This record gives sequence, C-alpha cells and structure tokens, in this order.
Amino acid sequence: MDKLKIKITIGGRVYPLSVNSANEEEGMRKAAKKINDLIQKFEQNYAVSDKQDVLAMCALQFAAALEIQTINKDSDLEEATKKIETLNQLVSSHLK
Repeated sequence: MDKLKIKITIGGRVYPLSVNSANEEEGMRKAAKKINDLIQKFEQNYAVSDKQDVLAMCALQFAAALEIQTINKDSDLEEATKKIETLNQLVSSHLK
C-alpha cells in the first residue's frame, strides 16, 4: 500500500508526514489537535515567551500522563494478582 502524504500543523509550523493508513492519519491529526489545544492553554495561563518552552511543557505533560497510566496499570495488575492468589488459596483449602 502506498503511504499517504499529509501535513500536520503544530505550534504554527507545518510538518509533512507519511502515514500508512487512514487510521494512522486520523490518529496523527487528533494528536496534533491535542498538542495545539494544550499549547493554547499554556500560552493563556502562563507568561511563556518562547514557543520551545511551551512545547517542552506539552511533551512533559503527555509523557507524564503515559507514565502515570503505566504505573496505574502495574498497580492494578499487582492488586488483581494478589486477589487471584487469595481466591486460589481459598478454593484449595475447601477442596482438601
């Protein structure tokens, strides 16, 4: 399949990209919109004079969200594993 050529605007700059599918294009466009919305929010709420500072703050925000999500998933998995172990012990004790 041929790659689709698209242009994405982030922080007022246009970036030409190649994507493999319409779904990938949609994902890129949604991500760019989220970044642009966050840029606008930071520029409105903070006295930031350099676009690079705003972009760094956006990158930190998105990276932190991913890390927090990973930590929460790990914590949920650990909790579920403990509950399953407890249930296994309970079932085993009743089978004896």
